[in-house]
Formats: sequence, C-alpha cells, structure tokens
Amino acid sequence: MSNSPSAPSISSFTRWLIVIIASIGFAFDTYELLMLPLILRGATQELTGGTASTQDFTHWKALMFYVPAVFGGVFGLLGGYLTDLLGRRRVLVWSILLYAFSAFAGGFSTSMMMLLVLRTTKFIGVCVEFVAAVAWLAELFPDHKERERVLGYSQAFSSFGGIMVAFVNAWIAAHAGSLHAIAMPDFLVSLFGQVQNEHGPWRYTMMSGLIPAIPLIVIRPFLPESPAWRDKKRSGTLQRPSIAAIFSPELRRTTIVTTLMVAAVYGVAFGAIQQMPDIVPGLADVKEHVASAKEKAAEKFKADAAKEGKPVDPKEVGKASAQAGKAVENLTASEYTKLQEIGGLIGRFLFAMLAAAALSQRWLLRKFQIPGLIVVPLVFYFFLKIPNQHYFEINLDSIYLGKLPITTMSLGMFLAGFFTVAQFSFWGNYLPRVYPMHLRGTGESFAANVGGRMIGTSFAAITATLAGEHFFGEDPSLNFAMVAAGVALTVYLIGFLLSFVLPEPQRKMEE
Repeated sequence: MSNSPSAPSISSFTRWLIVIIASIGFAFDTYELLMLPLILRGATQELTGGTASTQDFTHWKALMFYVPAVFGGVFGLLGGYLTDLLGRRRVLVWSILLYAFSAFAGGFSTSMMMLLVLRTTKFIGVCVEFVAAVAWLAELFPDHKERERVLGYSQAFSSFGGIMVAFVNAWIAAHAGSLHAIAMPDFLVSLFGQVQNEHGPWRYTMMSGLIPAIPLIVIRPFLPESPAWRDKKRSGTLQRPSIAAIFSPELRRTTIVTTLMVAAVYGVAFGAIQQMPDIVPGLADVKEHVASAKEKAAEKFKADAAKEGKPVDPKEVGKASAQAGKAVENLTASEYTKLQEIGGLIGRFLFAMLAAAALSQRWLLRKFQIPGLIVVPLVFYFFLKIPNQHYFEINLDSIYLGKLPITTMSLGMFLAGFFTVAQFSFWGNYLPRVYPMHLRGTGESFAANVGGRMIGTSFAAITATLAGEHFFGEDPSLNFAMVAAGVALTVYLIGFLLSFVLPEPQRKMEE
C-alpha cells in the first residue's frame, strides 16, 4: 500500500467544510458528556419534588452515568460497524441529529426516567459520531503530517466543548429567570405531564445541545463521502467489516491493549475529574459563600412575605435557602470546570504540535501519562486537606462568561485536565493507523465505546458508590475527594503499565 498522496477527488473547500463539521461535532460531544455533572443535582431535586435523599441522589447519579454508557457502548459499536458498511458521512450526520434532538427533548423531562431515556439516546449519538468523524477525517488527508495535525487540532475542539458548557451553564444559572419559559406542548401533557419548574436552569443547559444540528442542516448538501472508502466500495474491493476480524491473530493484541488503555483514561476523567462538582462544596471558602447565600435568601423570603402580608412557612424558607446554597455550589463548580477544560484544551493543542513529529507513539503518550500519574492523584488527595489560597480572579462578566478563580485547587484542576484530556486526542490519532480501512470504524468503535464509554465511564458509578460508603467520615465532599484520588492513581497506573505492550503502528494508511 502506498502512502503517497493521489489526486484529490474533492475540492479543498469541501474538505475543510468537513473538518469544520467534525470539529463542531467533537466540541459538542464533550459539551454533552460534561453537561451531566453540572445539571444532575438541579434535575434530581426538581424531578423528585425536592424529596431526594443523599442515597437517592447517589442512586440516580450512578444510573445517569452508567446506563447511557452501556447503551452508548453497544450501539456505538454497532455504529462503528455501520460506518465501515454504509459510509462515514451518512452515519456521522444521523448521529449528530440524534443527539441534538435528544438534548432538546431532554429539556422537557418530567421524570427521572424520562431524563434517563433521553440521556441514553443522546449518549448513543455521541458515541457513534466520534468514530465516524475520526475515520472520515483520517481518510481525507493523504499526507501523514497534515493528517496528524488535522486530527490533533480538530480534536482540540472537544475541550472547547467543555469550556462552552461551563460558561453556558454559569450564564444560564444567573439569567434563567428571564429566559422564555419551558412548557410541555399541550398535546403531550397527557403522555408526559407538566413541566414543574419552567425556568429550571438545568433545562436550558440541556436544550442548548441542539446547537450543532443548525450548521449541519445548512452545510449537509456540501458534504461528500470519504473518497477512499467510496472508491473501494464502488470497485468492489472493500472487504466486509466484521467484529470478529479485529480479534484476528494480527489485530488481537492491538484491540485488547487499546481497549483497556482507552478505558483507563476515561476512568480518570469520569472516576476522578468529573467528580469535582461533588468535591468543591467541601472547600472552606465555598462553605462560607453558601452559608451567606442561604442567610440572605431566607431574609429576602421573609421580607417578601411580610410585604405581601403572608404568613412565613418555615418549609418554604428552608427550600428557598437550600436553593440559594445549591446555586452557589453549582456556580463554583462551573468556574472550576472552566479551568479544568482550559487545561485540557492547552494539553490537546500541545499534543497536536507533537503528534506529527513523534517517532514513537508510546513515548508520545508517556509524555502525558508520567506527570499525570503523579499530579492527578495528589490533586484530589489534597483537595480538602490544604488551604485553598486565592491568588486572583479573572472577571469575565462583561462578556457573560462569568469568573475564573485562580486558586490552589483550581490550578490543580487545570493540571489534571492538561495531562489527562490530551490523551483523548492521542487515541483519535492512533487508532485509524492500526486498523485497515474496512475495519477502521469497527476497531475504533470497540476501543472508544466498549473500552471508553462502557468500561471507563463505569468508574463514575464506582466512585459514587464507594464515596457513599463514607469510609472517610460523614463529609460527602471528603469521601468523593479521597475515593477520586484512589481511582485516579489506580487507573493511571494501569494505563502506564499497558503502554509498554502498546503496539507501534506498522500499517500505512490506506488511500
């Protein structure tokens, strides 16, 4: 097989349109995935009528993280197979439409089960989209260095998605009351019931996932199929994809090792980094802000009731006070998420710069694994154990982006994102190079969806379950921090040890 570029069968303009659509897809993949930790508490509180106990919340958190991941892994694997069978473009377009529709519909959820179902269909779309987009991009650029740069930089937009959802959620939390009310259409009320809180911030954040479908609908007529896949399909030389084939003697080691290593990096992200919203409330400075917000909310409620001549209901006072405290916790979590995602974004861009020049894929990966193995567990271990010194704060309110608090722990989250998130880009570049064209989608999908989505994301449920056992006292935040530190250390170490048996790519890309 030759790696020399052939005459392009599509224009440069169309090729870059595809890169733009794929980049938007990557951004909203992460946008959707990282949305859950920011909206789950608000959604659970509303959809259970404010009666959810800590155990109930832990139960629903485990379900919301793991059930969509299981179905996403299964259907994502099927989507990878269909990507090889039916083509890259068709599968990518429908997957984006699926998760955009599911995100919008999820904003109308009237029960936790409805939210779970729509979260699951959204997750399926995300799982399929990533595989189709990577295979498509990999086959558009015959030149090795250009392909590595395109894959690296387009995947960096995934971190823009994480930053966007943090900013959007923070903006919505501050302005939800003035936004258009969300009400269930009359013809669906008999099926699903009424929306309880028509200005619930989590609903607006959920519905914002519709955005990637808008440019897709406009650009869709200009998107061609992968020329390399199309030409092989038309000539009858494209072999039929097979899940069994990725476990052939030639590919078995590659499939098993990459699946476990992708699971490890997802395990760090979901079992540790994404637990941060449940850890931040334990910071001493956050507790002070929460107490102040609760007191002010209670006083305001009583003052408003006195003006209207109404009796003061202690339960309603407590509810208003609790909502104000949760709002402070959610806003702070969003601010810390921004720093973590900025770290991930810079890590991805550094990876993109190194990818084209790297001679050894193992050593390229270890440049992020080794420091991450040391830094990430220590960040969570000391999260609530050392003073969270404030250095300064970047105020972006003038452009509706909230604040970036530069503190000891926000810098720790920056480093956790930097070393961990860059590894996601590694797999997007590596996997297309180790599978032949007719197995590219299938092989990528097995590692990303079975390894990453099904096995890796299960660490979110593992962390939540272990934290719920209160091994480290009664403080929920401390339990989440300590368990997250243990999970990060374990899965980082597993990934690092497996890197010694990771096959170096031998196959030239088929064009």
